[in-house]
Amino acid sequence: MRSLILILLFFNLSATAQQPTKENPYQLDLIENVAEYKQMIAQNEAMQVVDLKSFIPSLVLDIRYATTNNFTNEVVYPEAEAFTRFPVAVALKNIQQELEKSNLGLKIFDAYRPYAATLRFYELYPDTTFVAAPWHGSRHNRGAAIDLTLIDLSTGKALEMPTPFDDFTKKAAPDYTELPDNVKRNRNLLISIMEKHGFKVYYAEWWHFDFQGWEQFPLMNLSFDELRSQQ
Repeated sequence: MRSLILILLFFNLSATAQQPTKENPYQLDLIENVAEYKQMIAQNEAMQVVDLKSFIPSLVLDIRYATTNNFTNEVVYPEAEAFTRFPVAVALKNIQQELEKSNLGLKIFDAYRPYAATLRFYELYPDTTFVAAPWHGSRHNRGAAIDLTLIDLSTGKALEMPTPFDDFTKKAAPDYTELPDNVKRNRNLLISIMEKHGFKVYYAEWWHFDFQGWEQFPLMNLSFDELRSQQ
């Protein structure tokens, strides 16, 4: 009888653990607290999340989701910060160093994104071409995607690109051709240097790049505060 009770208790607890919650309605495998994050790092140091501005001081941050200047018209992030996994940060540092030889640099619009933000984005704009499907999660949630552009270091101004950031039109596609030659050159320069260092541009957004091997990094729903506490 005691064994039967334990078995029933086990299955009852398992069923309860698998129930969807407001924070994880699709029952994804998420890193949701610092203890889980620390355990992940102890098993594989490459899983460490890095503060990009500290790691690459010359980067320019324009974190749009910390302002209302984004497609949501809401302040989504409490702070204007950018984090990625360590190998992603190393690749971005190499790109920045190479660009500086041509008096160019990177401006970051977005990097790691807590899963809670992905849920909110889909609630506001349920189009999975431009907003990640929350039942899969975003590569931003893995710390393995980056949204960025190029700037002229002499002026600090961004190079002209096909569209502004978060423009959800066909012009944002990296293969869109009805553009001035200088704009196509700027876009192609960005794509070529990113691909050279292990990134792949997203088919619908010239500014979005996924790092090679993004699948190895788990989805996370840690806040910027929680990540900052582990730096």
